[in-house]
Amino acid sequence: MRPIPSLILAAGALALSGAALAQQVASQPDGVLRGSLGLGASFAGGNHSAASLSLNADALRETQADKFTLYGRVLRSSAENADSGDTETTADQLRAGGRYDLNFGPMVFGFAGLDLERNRLANLKLRGLASVGAGYHLLKIPAASLNVFGGLAYTSDRYAEATVLGDDATPRTRYSYAALLLGEEYHHALSPSTTLKQRLVVLPNLKDRGEFRANLDVGLAVAMTQALSLNVGLGVAYNSDPGLGVKSTDSLLTTGVTMKF
Repeated sequence: MRPIPSLILAAGALALSGAALAQQVASQPDGVLRGSLGLGASFAGGNHSAASLSLNADALRETQADKFTLYGRVLRSSAENADSGDTETTADQLRAGGRYDLNFGPMVFGFAGLDLERNRLANLKLRGLASVGAGYHLLKIPAASLNVFGGLAYTSDRYAEATVLGDDATPRTRYSYAALLLGEEYHHALSPSTTLKQRLVVLPNLKDRGEFRANLDVGLAVAMTQALSLNVGLGVAYNSDPGLGVKSTDSLLTTGVTMKF
């Protein structure tokens, strides 16, 4: 398996446009479909050649009874190898998914979600995550909200190359397991033009006890016009058992401009 090059983080920070958090779209319970679209690219030439391209999209529809969200992320970058002079891929990532929330009352809601992920340089050919559970609105006012949620999830991983995981010395190309899902999400309108969002999800593995994955996303959006906003975000992903040759923690700082529709 190839280790994750550190250049992925640098290329992602330059290329990814406003992809720190899904649901950067303003949520209003009026049944109207809203979305946002961001496109980023960077190119360098001369003594060192590099290129990157990213696309991110979000869509949201909310009523008094339920909410439906979709998101998609694509990141592709390449750079010239200083030793050989060849061009090699430094990032090839894809994430997409959706979630449906159903309100059981003013403060309690249930949810079901599906997420897909690919990261070829991390040897991840495809990861599917199905989740179901319930949550509670600890805080729900026009300017801020704080939700906690929990449930069960099922993850199915497929690897491009066979790898060793956990205590099993036999290389495998597939790995599926059930996990708990624990999380919280916070939203705060700091001003009429500035919004802060934060989300933490922890997935303790029920098959290999002691192993877990966690994802933390923090994003700040500043509106420049009614349609355009400037986004700054930080994403941190942790996997206690990512496989041989792959680091446990990935972090990504992003900046970009997003168009809402």
